[in-house]
Amino acid sequence: MPTRRRFLALSAALSAAACGPRPAVVAPDSPARPLDLLVLGGTGFIGPHLVRHAVARGHRVTIFTRGRRQAELPAGVERLTGDRDGQLEALVGRRWDIVVDDSATRPEWVRQSAQLLKDQVGRYLYTSSTGVYYPYLRAGADEAWPVRLEATDPADGSEAYGVAKARSEREVLQAFGERGLVVRPTYIVGPGDTTDRFPYWPVRLQRGGDVLAPGRPGDPVQLIDVRDLAEFMLRLLEDGRSGIYNAVGPREPMTMPQFLAAAQAAVNPEARLVWVDDYAFLEAHGISDAVPWVMLKGNDLGHMSTRNARAVAAGLRFRPLAETVRDTLAWWPTVPAERRDAPEFAITPEQEAKALADWRARG
Repeated sequence: MPTRRRFLALSAALSAAACGPRPAVVAPDSPARPLDLLVLGGTGFIGPHLVRHAVARGHRVTIFTRGRRQAELPAGVERLTGDRDGQLEALVGRRWDIVVDDSATRPEWVRQSAQLLKDQVGRYLYTSSTGVYYPYLRAGADEAWPVRLEATDPADGSEAYGVAKARSEREVLQAFGERGLVVRPTYIVGPGDTTDRFPYWPVRLQRGGDVLAPGRPGDPVQLIDVRDLAEFMLRLLEDGRSGIYNAVGPREPMTMPQFLAAAQAAVNPEARLVWVDDYAFLEAHGISDAVPWVMLKGNDLGHMSTRNARAVAAGLRFRPLAETVRDTLAWWPTVPAERRDAPEFAITPEQEAKALADWRARG
């Protein structure tokens, strides 16, 4: 367990990196030169979007995976096989301009790749998470906020995840210094989602009828379209930036009612939203989150309020929410039938029906 002095020193180091040098921005439609990119991953959620965008921009891309998952990637993408946990032989002796790490949640994996590649690549971009700010005991987190590097509650999965991401960031910044780059996205959504969190809403709204809408009128929501995230990450690399950036949307604060109104208008204006704003009632029916909404209480009290000003100034752009919702709905039928037939949605039809019946009965 580190001393308080050591913890504050590490936090200060991360904060300093967040406010690091910011070179002049290169026009996003004219990269200064083609880059050689190594993507650690590339076949999950973020990776395919990043790889396709990079190739379209004229960059050369190599991916490093275990070879267990396939993805539709452009011809010419080089594929290396190995394992993040000690089987990095395919990377030895190779050189790239950039390494993009979007597949690691374990600090020891990041340590191995960062130490191996620190003299073989120019810069290292690590895809972290706004989960590093957990517990969200107050609103308004920005890149200079201290992050937790030691877990205090073994039973708290959210804390364990946030600490692992924060430690992974530290590995990158210690190995690469000013050549390190950290992007902290909020909930990532859009086509290709490997979770069933966000797809719930377009699928449920399309079905129509009475739709349980959880949350209080002022509850904020945050999300980032995976394509906006991929484009932003590549823009940071092309511009030669360093430091830490919160990749959080939308541009301006959005409430849950605003989100659902926009999603409803995009896919099914005839759906009828039935608002349930009583947290205790929702919890009694097993409903505490439905991404991008989470119940604001306890360790999530200040959730969904992360600041994005630094990323916006660096070129983070946002497509219309309606586009994200419609594209997610259009993509959903392409996922395997076994997943679509038994999705891990936050609210099941049975839960919703029972909650709506009880809510009406309560008057």
